[in-house]
Amino acid sequence: MTRNLLTIKQFSDRHKAFSQAAIRNYIFKAAPVITNKATIPGNGFDACMVRIGRKILIDEDAFFSWLDRINGKAA
Repeated sequence: MTRNLLTIKQFSDRHKAFSQAAIRNYIFKAAPVITNKATIPGNGFDACMVRIGRKILIDEDAFFSWLDRINGKAA
């Protein structure tokens, strides 16, 4: 199975509705944050990412499945 992996810039250029800043915000909020009062859940975006060192690639198909999932639609 071949995965369509794109850099943040490539993804943003291909899908104009998602700016690079918006994608980076999804990445920043992907993991849960533990504070002294509560745990803030992550957004689950880590299922769409592939990390190779500092490089982050976005799996295009996984991104749109994630988008459907957070909007309450079946994937």
